[in-house]
Amino acid sequence: MTSLAFAGAGWITAIHGLAADTVPGLRVVHVASRRGLSAGRRAEQTGAVVCHYDELPGGADAVLVATPPAQHRPEAERAVDGGAVALVETPLAATLADADAIVALAARGRVAYGENLVHSPAAAEAVSACRRIGRLTYLEVRFAQGRPDWSEHRHDPSWGGGAFFDLGVHAVAVALLMAAPARVVAVEHAELDSGRALQVDDDARVTLAFDTGLRAEVRATWRAAAPTWDAQAASATGAVRLELVPEPSVELNGAPLRIPQAPAVVVSEQLFHLGYIGQLEALAADIESERPPRSSAAFGRLVLEVVCAAYETARTGAPTPLPYTGRRDLTPHQIWQG
Repeated sequence: MTSLAFAGAGWITAIHGLAADTVPGLRVVHVASRRGLSAGRRAEQTGAVVCHYDELPGGADAVLVATPPAQHRPEAERAVDGGAVALVETPLAATLADADAIVALAARGRVAYGENLVHSPAAAEAVSACRRIGRLTYLEVRFAQGRPDWSEHRHDPSWGGGAFFDLGVHAVAVALLMAAPARVVAVEHAELDSGRALQVDDDARVTLAFDTGLRAEVRATWRAAAPTWDAQAASATGAVRLELVPEPSVELNGAPLRIPQAPAVVVSEQLFHLGYIGQLEALAADIESERPPRSSAAFGRLVLEVVCAAYETARTGAPTPLPYTGRRDLTPHQIWQG
């Protein structure tokens, strides 16, 4: 039996709670939140016990850190100091200074970065297909959906940023995974825009430069009428298309590739296809075998560096080299505002 505690009780923990129900031997035992009402709802859903943050990890093997990003560092530290593995939700932190601290924390305890798409069967198949067609010459990743209505905090600058910080981290992660082993070396161009009555960005177009000469276009927007998450890649010898939302699929040179079917017992197939179930299965397996997590804190920091560089380029109009050398104590939104 692997025990899991939730630090935070927002909407994302509802998804993790449903995913946990399908993982044999995984049990949610504690839920902590600022307001007992939300923790109570999540505890009722998962069969856990409500507790205070300072009571975590409460003997749990792992803690899912699902607080606002500014609180990720202290909750990850609390988990590791208490002998638990910390699974830190995306984005890794609100600032690169906190991301640096979480990476350092991983040197003395296990810390996993909660990018669920690392565990998506469709995304994994697309990454494998990209390896088969050789060096990429074209890559476009697009994550489009409506403005989040499940959390008003995501519209506030205190969250750390808008669409490119909250949704864009997933698009950047997919771009880095599909482009590898090419290494990102700069944000070449970035345009961010804020919608009416909104302080944070809700639309972003970013160009990433890689050491192979590849230029990748990454789009993250909250202005779409319906969600669409997809990517397209090409080399001199082939092309790959990935669709994650609304329906998962992968094509290689126009021919569909086989991806596993979701288990019949899941409440929603997206729990499987977007990697939430695989993420918790990997967490339990990593704890059992005492091995490092597949999605590391260092990867989460790299994604955040790309995001911070994009916000700086959007402000200055000039390319921003990577690794990022700007101020690490500012959130992406603060970098953008100057």
